[in-house]
Order: sequence, then structure tokens, then C-alpha cells
Amino acid sequence: MKSLLPIAFATIAAVGNAMFALGQRKSAGVENGLLFVGLSAIVAVFCALAFAPLVGSIAIGRTLTGNGGAVLLSGAGLFLTYLGFNLLYSRFGASQYALYAVISIITTTIVVGIVWLQEPVNLYHKIAIALAVAAVICFSVGQSKL
Repeated sequence: MKSLLPIAFATIAAVGNAMFALGQRKSAGVENGLLFVGLSAIVAVFCALAFAPLVGSIAIGRTLTGNGGAVLLSGAGLFLTYLGFNLLYSRFGASQYALYAVISIITTTIVVGIVWLQEPVNLYHKIAIALAVAAVICFSVGQSKL
């Protein structure tokens, strides 16, 4: 059961990401993409706050006191994610997700996981990272042939 939980959580994130990509793609005709991003973020905030009691105690003050910097960092990262998705999907389409996904694997795994947090890496991880880099190259070459 323990090994199924990461798959379940990743599936929740993947379904949410697909919904997000579809919404961003449909925003292509919106005059102001940042307004669209902001309004969709408000919906996400309300959903997160509504579900927060289901996963733990609600201690806003204590959370901000102990994790204020991380909250700011995560918020800025979420904004950049929203902005990048909006620009990518509204201008180039959801098929470009493969490019984002692979670059995200590289930046998150290498920069955050390995360099910053010094998480352990084995041969299989290194092979996966090499394949991710190869995927970016293949995707870029494929896009130039269209």
C-alpha cells in the first residue's frame, strides 16, 4: 500500500495539471493572460483553504511564523509556474507540455533535489536524467521539423 500512495498522489497532480493545461489553452483568446492567471489562482486558494482542515490543523499564525520564507518562495514559484503555463499554452498549445515536463524534471531533480537538498541519487536516477535531456533535444528537433 505504501508504494501505491505516491502513484495515487501523482495521479491527483497529473489530473489537476491536465485540467490546468486545458483551462490555460482555452484562455488563448483572453485579452489579459495575467488576469486569467490571477483569477484561476484565487479559485486554487479557495479550494486549498476549503480542503486544508482535511489534512491537518489550521494554525495560520504558526505556519507563517515558522515557514514565512518558504511560503514566499513557494508563492513566487507558483506564480512563475502559472505565468509560464499561460504563456506556453495560450501561444503554443498543450502539446508543448512535454517540453515543460522534461525541463521541470531536470530543474527539480538536479537543482532542487540533488544540488540544493543533497538527496541521494543512484545509477537509475542518472540514466533517467540523461534520458530526460535526450527527450528535450528530440522534442526540440521534432518541433523544428513541423
